[in-house]
Amino acid sequence: MNLAFISHPDCLEHRMGAHHVEVPERLHAITDRLIASGMEMLLTHYDAPMAEREALLRVHDADYVEMLFSNAPHASDVLTWVDGDTAMNAGTLNAARRAAGAAMLGIDLVMTDKHHAAFCAVRPPGHHAERHQAMGFCFFNNVAVGAAHALAQHGLQRIAIVDFDVHHGNGTEDIFAGDERVLFCSSFQHPFYPGSGADSQAPNVANLPLPARTDGNAYRAAVEQTWLPRLDAFQPELILISAGFDGHVEDDMAHFMLREPDYAWVTRELHDLAARHAQERVVSVLEGGYALSALGRSVSTHIDELIGQV
Repeated sequence: MNLAFISHPDCLEHRMGAHHVEVPERLHAITDRLIASGMEMLLTHYDAPMAEREALLRVHDADYVEMLFSNAPHASDVLTWVDGDTAMNAGTLNAARRAAGAAMLGIDLVMTDKHHAAFCAVRPPGHHAERHQAMGFCFFNNVAVGAAHALAQHGLQRIAIVDFDVHHGNGTEDIFAGDERVLFCSSFQHPFYPGSGADSQAPNVANLPLPARTDGNAYRAAVEQTWLPRLDAFQPELILISAGFDGHVEDDMAHFMLREPDYAWVTRELHDLAARHAQERVVSVLEGGYALSALGRSVSTHIDELIGQV
Protein backbone atom coordinates (compact mmCIF):
# COMPACT_ATOMS: atom_id res chain seq x y z
CA MET A 1 0.00 0.00 0.00
CA ASN A 2 1.30 3.46 -0.78
CA LEU A 3 1.77 6.10 1.85
CA ALA A 4 0.54 9.70 2.02
CA PHE A 5 3.55 12.03 1.94
CA ILE A 6 2.52 15.50 3.06
CA SER A 7 4.67 18.59 2.72
CA HIS A 8 4.61 22.08 1.20
CA PRO A 9 7.11 24.50 -0.39
CA ASP A 10 6.25 27.03 2.34
CA CYS A 11 8.10 24.78 4.81
CA LEU A 12 11.32 25.66 2.98
CA GLU A 13 10.85 29.40 3.53
CA HIS A 14 11.29 29.32 7.32
CA ARG A 15 14.88 30.28 8.19
CA MET A 16 16.47 31.22 11.51
CA GLY A 17 19.85 32.55 10.38
CA ALA A 18 22.98 31.34 8.65
CA HIS A 19 24.33 29.24 11.51
CA HIS A 20 21.13 27.66 12.79
CA VAL A 21 20.92 23.85 12.55
CA GLU A 22 17.18 23.71 11.75
CA VAL A 23 17.48 24.41 8.02
CA PRO A 24 15.44 23.87 4.83
CA GLU A 25 18.04 21.39 3.61
CA ARG A 26 16.61 18.89 6.09
CA LEU A 27 13.59 18.40 3.83
CA HIS A 28 15.77 18.20 0.72
CA ALA A 29 17.82 15.45 2.38
CA ILE A 30 14.64 13.43 2.92
CA THR A 31 13.26 13.80 -0.59
CA ASP A 32 16.65 13.17 -2.19
CA ARG A 33 17.03 9.93 -0.26
CA LEU A 34 13.52 8.76 -1.10
CA ILE A 35 14.20 9.31 -4.80
CA ALA A 36 17.60 7.61 -4.65
CA SER A 37 16.17 4.59 -2.81
CA GLY A 38 13.35 4.11 -5.30
CA MET A 39 10.68 4.67 -2.66
CA GLU A 40 9.27 7.72 -4.38
CA MET A 41 6.95 5.53 -6.46
CA LEU A 42 5.32 4.23 -3.27
CA LEU A 43 4.24 7.69 -2.12
CA THR A 44 1.22 9.82 -2.91
CA HIS A 45 2.09 13.49 -2.48
CA TYR A 46 -0.21 16.01 -0.84
CA ASP A 47 0.20 19.72 -0.20
CA ALA A 48 -0.21 20.59 3.47
CA PRO A 49 -3.06 23.04 4.12
CA MET A 50 -2.69 25.92 6.53
CA ALA A 51 -4.06 25.26 9.99
CA GLU A 52 -6.67 27.87 10.85
CA ARG A 53 -6.78 29.67 14.19
CA GLU A 54 -9.66 27.50 15.39
CA ALA A 55 -7.49 24.39 15.10
CA LEU A 56 -4.51 26.06 16.79
CA LEU A 57 -6.69 27.29 19.66
CA ARG A 58 -7.61 23.73 20.59
CA VAL A 59 -4.11 23.32 22.01
CA HIS A 60 -2.65 26.83 22.37
CA ASP A 61 -3.79 29.85 24.39
CA ALA A 62 -5.42 32.63 22.41
CA ASP A 63 -2.96 35.34 23.44
CA TYR A 64 -0.02 33.13 22.44
CA VAL A 65 -1.48 32.44 19.00
CA GLU A 66 -2.21 36.14 18.55
CA MET A 67 1.37 37.00 19.55
CA LEU A 68 2.79 34.74 16.84
CA PHE A 69 0.41 36.09 14.19
CA SER A 70 1.02 39.74 15.10
CA ASN A 71 4.81 39.46 15.57
CA ALA A 72 5.51 37.63 12.32
CA PRO A 73 7.97 39.75 10.30
CA HIS A 74 7.10 40.92 6.80
CA ALA A 75 10.53 42.03 5.61
CA SER A 76 12.74 39.28 4.22
CA ASP A 77 15.80 40.38 6.21
CA VAL A 78 14.15 40.56 9.66
CA LEU A 79 14.33 37.91 12.37
CA THR A 80 12.06 38.12 15.42
CA TRP A 81 13.33 35.97 18.30
CA VAL A 82 10.59 34.44 20.45
CA ASP A 83 12.90 32.17 22.43
CA GLY A 84 16.67 31.92 22.89
CA ASP A 85 17.03 29.52 19.95
CA THR A 86 13.73 30.07 18.12
CA ALA A 87 13.19 32.89 15.62
CA MET A 88 10.60 33.94 13.07
CA ASN A 89 11.36 35.27 9.61
CA ALA A 90 8.91 36.36 6.92
CA GLY A 91 8.23 32.73 5.98
CA THR A 92 7.84 31.26 9.45
CA LEU A 93 4.15 31.81 10.15
CA ASN A 94 2.99 30.19 6.92
CA ALA A 95 5.47 27.33 7.37
CA ALA A 96 4.29 26.71 10.94
CA ARG A 97 0.65 26.76 9.88
CA ARG A 98 1.42 24.31 7.06
CA ALA A 99 3.28 22.02 9.47
CA ALA A 100 0.29 21.87 11.81
CA GLY A 101 -2.11 21.55 8.89
CA ALA A 102 -0.12 18.60 7.55
CA ALA A 103 -0.83 16.61 10.70
CA MET A 104 -4.54 17.38 10.37
CA LEU A 105 -4.62 16.33 6.71
CA GLY A 106 -2.74 13.12 7.50
CA ILE A 107 -5.35 12.24 10.09
CA ASP A 108 -8.19 12.98 7.68
CA LEU A 109 -6.58 10.72 5.06
CA VAL A 110 -6.13 7.74 7.37
CA MET A 111 -9.47 8.16 9.10
CA THR A 112 -11.28 8.13 5.74
CA ASP A 113 -9.26 5.08 4.65
CA LYS A 114 -7.60 6.81 1.70
CA HIS A 115 -4.27 5.63 3.16
CA HIS A 116 -3.37 3.51 6.14
CA ALA A 117 -0.40 5.73 7.03
CA ALA A 118 0.96 9.21 6.39
CA PHE A 119 4.30 10.93 6.86
CA CYS A 120 4.46 14.70 7.26
CA ALA A 121 7.78 16.08 5.96
CA VAL A 122 7.40 19.49 7.52
CA ARG A 123 9.24 22.16 9.42
CA PRO A 124 9.33 23.91 11.80
CA PRO A 125 9.03 21.01 14.25
CA GLY A 126 6.49 21.21 17.05
CA HIS A 127 6.88 18.96 20.07
CA HIS A 128 8.55 21.57 22.32
CA ALA A 129 5.80 24.15 21.78
CA GLU A 130 3.71 24.40 24.95
CA ARG A 131 0.25 25.89 25.34
CA HIS A 132 1.68 29.35 25.88
CA GLN A 133 5.31 29.17 24.84
CA ALA A 134 7.53 28.69 21.78
CA MET A 135 10.83 26.95 22.39
CA GLY A 136 13.31 24.49 20.95
CA PHE A 137 12.77 25.58 17.31
CA CYS A 138 8.98 24.98 17.71
CA PHE A 139 6.04 27.38 17.33
CA PHE A 140 2.80 25.37 17.03
CA ASN A 141 2.69 21.84 18.40
CA ASN A 142 1.98 20.02 15.16
CA VAL A 143 1.23 16.57 16.54
CA ALA A 144 -0.92 18.04 19.31
CA VAL A 145 -2.93 20.08 16.79
CA GLY A 146 -3.45 16.85 14.86
CA ALA A 147 -4.51 14.88 17.93
CA ALA A 148 -6.97 17.56 18.99
CA HIS A 149 -8.38 17.58 15.45
CA ALA A 150 -8.84 13.80 15.58
CA LEU A 151 -10.65 14.06 18.90
CA ALA A 152 -12.89 16.93 17.79
CA GLN A 153 -13.63 15.98 14.18
CA HIS A 154 -13.38 12.19 14.08
CA GLY A 155 -14.84 11.31 17.46
CA LEU A 156 -11.92 9.19 18.62
CA GLN A 157 -11.64 8.22 22.27
CA ARG A 158 -8.13 6.77 22.47
CA ILE A 159 -5.12 8.29 20.69
CA ALA A 160 -1.51 7.34 21.34
CA ILE A 161 1.25 9.87 20.68
CA VAL A 162 4.69 8.26 20.56
CA ASP A 163 7.68 10.60 20.55
CA PHE A 164 11.10 9.07 19.86
CA ASP A 165 12.97 12.34 19.35
CA VAL A 166 16.12 12.47 21.50
CA HIS A 167 14.65 15.46 23.39
CA HIS A 168 11.64 15.20 25.70
CA GLY A 169 8.37 16.26 24.09
CA ASN A 170 7.64 18.75 26.85
CA GLY A 171 5.13 20.71 24.81
CA THR A 172 2.99 17.70 23.96
CA GLU A 173 3.04 16.62 27.60
CA ASP A 174 2.12 20.13 28.74
CA ILE A 175 -0.91 20.08 26.44
CA PHE A 176 -2.20 16.56 27.12
CA ALA A 177 -1.06 15.63 30.65
CA GLY A 178 -4.12 14.36 32.49
CA ASP A 179 -6.24 13.88 29.35
CA GLU A 180 -7.25 10.22 29.58
CA ARG A 181 -8.11 10.13 25.86
CA VAL A 182 -4.42 10.50 24.98
CA LEU A 183 -1.55 8.21 25.98
CA PHE A 184 1.72 10.11 25.55
CA CYS A 185 4.98 8.14 25.33
CA SER A 186 8.27 10.02 25.06
CA SER A 187 11.82 8.63 25.03
CA PHE A 188 14.71 11.06 25.47
CA GLN A 189 18.23 11.61 26.68
CA HIS A 190 18.31 12.65 30.33
CA PRO A 191 19.66 14.87 31.74
CA PHE A 192 19.51 17.00 28.62
CA TYR A 193 17.51 19.77 26.95
CA PRO A 194 14.80 20.78 27.85
CA GLY A 195 15.44 19.26 31.28
CA SER A 196 11.92 17.92 31.79
CA GLY A 197 10.13 14.60 31.76
CA ALA A 198 12.03 12.46 34.24
CA ASP A 199 9.65 13.17 37.13
CA SER A 200 6.32 13.36 35.29
CA GLN A 201 3.37 12.21 37.39
CA ALA A 202 0.45 12.31 34.94
CA PRO A 203 -1.19 8.86 34.67
CA ASN A 204 -1.50 9.12 30.87
CA VAL A 205 2.24 9.78 30.36
CA ALA A 206 4.83 7.02 29.86
CA ASN A 207 8.19 8.76 29.77
CA LEU A 208 11.42 6.94 29.09
CA PRO A 209 14.45 8.97 30.23
CA LEU A 210 17.68 7.30 29.11
CA PRO A 211 21.35 8.17 29.66
CA ALA A 212 23.80 9.52 27.12
CA ARG A 213 25.38 6.88 24.88
CA THR A 214 22.24 4.71 24.91
CA ASP A 215 22.64 2.29 22.00
CA GLY A 216 20.10 0.34 20.01
CA ASN A 217 20.06 -2.73 22.24
CA ALA A 218 19.46 -0.70 25.39
CA TYR A 219 16.86 1.43 23.65
CA ARG A 220 14.90 -1.55 22.36
CA ALA A 221 14.93 -3.24 25.76
CA ALA A 222 13.61 -0.09 27.45
CA VAL A 223 10.83 0.35 24.88
CA GLU A 224 9.80 -3.29 25.19
CA GLN A 225 9.59 -3.00 28.97
CA THR A 226 8.03 0.45 29.28
CA TRP A 227 6.05 1.48 26.20
CA LEU A 228 4.77 -1.58 24.45
CA PRO A 229 2.73 -3.03 27.34
CA ARG A 230 1.15 0.37 28.02
CA LEU A 231 0.29 0.86 24.37
CA ASP A 232 -1.20 -2.62 24.03
CA ALA A 233 -3.33 -2.15 27.13
CA PHE A 234 -4.50 1.28 25.95
CA GLN A 235 -5.66 -0.11 22.57
CA PRO A 236 -5.33 3.17 20.64
CA GLU A 237 -7.67 3.89 17.77
CA LEU A 238 -4.95 5.98 16.10
CA ILE A 239 -1.18 6.23 16.58
CA LEU A 240 0.57 9.54 16.04
CA ILE A 241 4.37 9.66 15.95
CA SER A 242 6.60 12.59 16.77
CA ALA A 243 9.41 11.30 14.59
CA GLY A 244 12.71 12.81 15.65
CA PHE A 245 15.90 11.27 14.29
CA ASP A 246 18.44 13.30 16.30
CA GLY A 247 19.26 10.25 18.42
CA HIS A 248 21.26 8.88 15.48
CA VAL A 249 24.91 8.20 16.26
CA GLU A 250 25.95 10.61 13.47
CA ASP A 251 23.89 13.50 14.87
CA ASP A 252 25.92 15.70 17.19
CA MET A 253 22.87 17.47 18.63
CA ALA A 254 22.75 14.75 21.31
CA HIS A 255 24.56 11.69 22.55
CA PHE A 256 22.46 8.61 21.71
CA MET A 257 23.93 5.90 19.50
CA LEU A 258 20.91 4.80 17.47
CA ARG A 259 21.13 3.72 13.84
CA GLU A 260 18.68 3.11 10.99
CA PRO A 261 17.84 -0.48 12.11
CA ASP A 262 16.76 0.88 15.50
CA TYR A 263 14.38 3.35 13.89
CA ALA A 264 13.11 0.53 11.67
CA TRP A 265 12.49 -1.64 14.72
CA VAL A 266 10.53 0.94 16.73
CA THR A 267 8.50 1.89 13.65
CA ARG A 268 7.70 -1.77 12.98
CA GLU A 269 6.56 -2.25 16.57
CA LEU A 270 4.26 0.76 16.30
CA HIS A 271 2.94 -0.40 12.93
CA ASP A 272 2.17 -3.80 14.47
CA LEU A 273 0.32 -2.12 17.34
CA ALA A 274 -1.67 -0.05 14.87
CA ALA A 275 -2.58 -3.21 12.95
CA ARG A 276 -3.89 -4.82 16.14
CA HIS A 277 -5.85 -1.89 17.49
CA ALA A 278 -6.19 0.95 14.96
CA GLN A 279 -6.79 -0.55 11.52
CA GLU A 280 -3.11 0.27 10.75
CA ARG A 281 -3.77 3.99 11.07
CA VAL A 282 -0.51 5.83 11.75
CA VAL A 283 0.39 9.47 11.13
CA SER A 284 4.04 10.39 11.59
CA VAL A 285 5.21 14.01 11.86
CA LEU A 286 8.85 15.04 11.50
CA GLU A 287 10.52 16.54 14.55
CA GLY A 288 14.32 16.64 14.94
CA GLY A 289 17.24 15.23 12.96
CA TYR A 290 20.10 17.49 11.93
CA ALA A 291 22.81 15.28 10.39
CA LEU A 292 21.47 15.45 6.86
CA SER A 293 22.64 12.12 5.46
CA ALA A 294 21.59 10.24 8.60
CA LEU A 295 18.23 12.04 8.56
CA GLY A 296 17.53 11.05 4.96
CA ARG A 297 18.47 7.42 5.56
CA SER A 298 16.52 7.19 8.81
CA VAL A 299 13.34 8.70 7.38
CA SER A 300 13.55 6.39 4.36
CA THR A 301 13.81 3.41 6.71
CA HIS A 302 10.94 4.75 8.84
CA ILE A 303 8.68 5.20 5.82
CA ASP A 304 9.59 1.76 4.48
CA GLU A 305 8.34 0.20 7.71
CA LEU A 306 5.14 2.25 7.65
CA ILE A 307 4.42 1.09 4.13
CA GLY A 308 5.28 -2.55 4.79
CA GLN A 309 2.66 -5.22 5.31
CA VAL A 310 2.07 -6.55 8.82
